Amino acid sequence: MCGINAIYHYRTEEKVDLAELRATRDCMTARGPDGHDEWIADDGRTGFGHRRLSIIDLSERGAQPMHSVDGRYTITFNGEIYNYRVLRDELLADGWQFHSETDTEVVLGMYARHGAAMLGRLRGMFAFAIWDHEKRQLFAARDPYGIKPLYYADDGRSIRLASQVKALLAGGRVDDTVAPSSLMAFLMLGSVPEPETVYRSIFAVPAGSYVVVDEAGVSGPRSFTNIAEVLASSREEVKGLRPPKPAEGGAKADAGRQEAYDEAARALRESIAHHMIADVPVGAFLSAGIDSGSLVGLVRDAGVEDLTTVTLAFEEFRGRHDDEAPLAAEVAAHYATDHRERMLTREEFSRDLEHILEVMDQPSIDGINTYYVSKAAREQGLKVALSGLGGDELFAGYNTFDDVPAWVQRFRIPAKMPLLGDGFRTLYNALVAGRTDRSPKIAGVLKYGGSYPGAWFLRRGLFMPWELADLFGQDIVQEGLKDLHLLDRIAAAMSPDPLTPYGRVSALESSLYMRNQLLRDSDWAGMAHSIEIRVPLVDAALLRQLAPMLHRHALAERKKLLAQAPSRPIPKKLLDRRKTGFQVPIRHWLEQDERIDAWKSHPALAREGVNWERKWAYVLARRLIL
Repeated sequence: MCGINAIYHYRTEEKVDLAELRATRDCMTARGPDGHDEWIADDGRTGFGHRRLSIIDLSERGAQPMHSVDGRYTITFNGEIYNYRVLRDELLADGWQFHSETDTEVVLGMYARHGAAMLGRLRGMFAFAIWDHEKRQLFAARDPYGIKPLYYADDGRSIRLASQVKALLAGGRVDDTVAPSSLMAFLMLGSVPEPETVYRSIFAVPAGSYVVVDEAGVSGPRSFTNIAEVLASSREEVKGLRPPKPAEGGAKADAGRQEAYDEAARALRESIAHHMIADVPVGAFLSAGIDSGSLVGLVRDAGVEDLTTVTLAFEEFRGRHDDEAPLAAEVAAHYATDHRERMLTREEFSRDLEHILEVMDQPSIDGINTYYVSKAAREQGLKVALSGLGGDELFAGYNTFDDVPAWVQRFRIPAKMPLLGDGFRTLYNALVAGRTDRSPKIAGVLKYGGSYPGAWFLRRGLFMPWELADLFGQDIVQEGLKDLHLLDRIAAAMSPDPLTPYGRVSALESSLYMRNQLLRDSDWAGMAHSIEIRVPLVDAALLRQLAPMLHRHALAERKKLLAQAPSRPIPKKLLDRRKTGFQVPIRHWLEQDERIDAWKSHPALAREGVNWERKWAYVLARRLIL
């Protein structure tokens, strides 16, 4: 895991400014504290920077930017390719020469042999840029789920790339004008959906896409895969089939159900085995949830004997149902891990708050939990930690898998009636004016509830569009909403249509909530402490293996498919426990820290019953954007 950056002056004779290249690179020091270097092409118009976190081949041979043995290609790479050994053997058999044992050099060889077509062969998380000295061409790509970030700024003459938005700004040559549409999106969703960022001039290379740049200009981004496509590709196998219900019996139903469990176990064990590849110890984040507990059990099945697990504890939660620590300790004992419990206090949060805001690359209402569990892992000497992120999206763990299809069924016809939605909202707001229990989402059920994009937004959203002008003023809100087209963006995450309710909601959750918030939070929060967070349940190869089965069985079996996968299943009390998430008591700390109490001055946020996510989003918008 590393920090990468690049500059290419493709339509100008301007030379790369070494000071700018280094300023961008060194803004990402925490991403790569083990080494750094840069490279500039002979004509001075192209330059790469790299900060290294050594995980595979810890020797100097793994330093970057890295050049192919034949000298034609140069790469700056961030991520891990878990099947690199198989690919390396293929390249060796084909006559390709290596000077290191790194996965980075395998990417160079694969690109030399197959060009962009090699992207579908890479199993892992990645973001990289490759310079072809012969073609004088830049190639940049990002993994299918978007686990690793890659941002770019293109002014029509030069393109700049980096692993962080703030790193591009640190170079001093990228415009930092805020995009009103991104501000509106953040307030409505809790994160800024890619490819946009907070700034007008900076964009994300979309997940599962690549960009090609030469003297003719920028081509792309071009998609080589997307999650909806993976889910849709298996739809012919399930089209017309009625998913089994839990109450259905008979030998045939039981056999199909057992086959699903066996298939899930095989695929999950394979994914775990791939994700354990490293030349440093690999630990795991452990909560009292099904995802992390099952993950630890699967790691044990992979033959790992010395596993360090880390969990957070909070004095505020002691004795309550949302206290993760006691059950996490039971799971650790169940699998005989070297378990470490880290107590977090409000005082520590208060001391760290400014640093959290500094390293939060783009505003997000989540991530503080990951910041602290990563801090705890680093204190234990770890560089790599496994996370159970992705289990809910894969195995239908969220309420959205029930709520969204049900709402679409209920409100499909009313939503088609012109003006009915707006009329209902006006009537509802008039009836509940002044009440502390009024809900802006109820006001929007007829407007949004009749489609998958609308119902998903209603379920996941923070602020409704009609609330924003009161918070930030009519002008910026009107401009932002005009350019946003939020429902169209949400709908794009479901294209091509996976057809089944499971497939549609899984595509929405994976491509929006998980990608734009959970994965992005894992990146900035983990990298703040030089921790590489690996997510074995977020794996395109795993999804391809399981998608046909999940269309049929996920809504009936849910996360039992995951919980039963280890040879020694997780304790039953974890299955029966009410879901709380892996959280911190930030609601209480928000109300006690005067540095982040701007929400108190706004009546709509200060009234009783307003959830903390809305308050926190307002604070972040004021602190980080405006």
